[in-house]
Amino acid sequence: MRKRFLAPFVLSALFFAACGGGQQNNSEQANSSATAGQEGAAVDSSMVSPGANAPVPKGQALIDEQDCKTCHKEDVKLVGPAYKDIAKKYESNDKNIETLADKVISGGSGNWGDVAMVPHPTLKKEDAREMVKYILSLK
Repeated sequence: MRKRFLAPFVLSALFFAACGGGQQNNSEQANSSATAGQEGAAVDSSMVSPGANAPVPKGQALIDEQDCKTCHKEDVKLVGPAYKDIAKKYESNDKNIETLADKVISGGSGNWGDVAMVPHPTLKKEDAREMVKYILSLK
């Protein structure tokens, strides 16, 4: 009877011992990183994607907050055109930015086929401009 209760306890203890114990707190990690860099040791960054810590442009952050990715991707046409295709079609100037920002807010169809873009009436005009500026920068 004792073995029946002891076995899960021992297995749980072994599991937690195997999972923990190897962590350092942030200050220890920073100190060990700084020490490694001072000693001239090479830092392996092969698992870090380039630009991982780069700031996200405001337009991209606004797009990420909306439902845009449901119908659009950067490189591939889904329901709507790819962002890069939009950037190829429209020059980045004030007139096009205003026109496309209005289109994002009001929705509609006809420029890219029969499928209508859903309107975004709660989106602020300035936010729509930032989103369009980002899309047009993707050439």
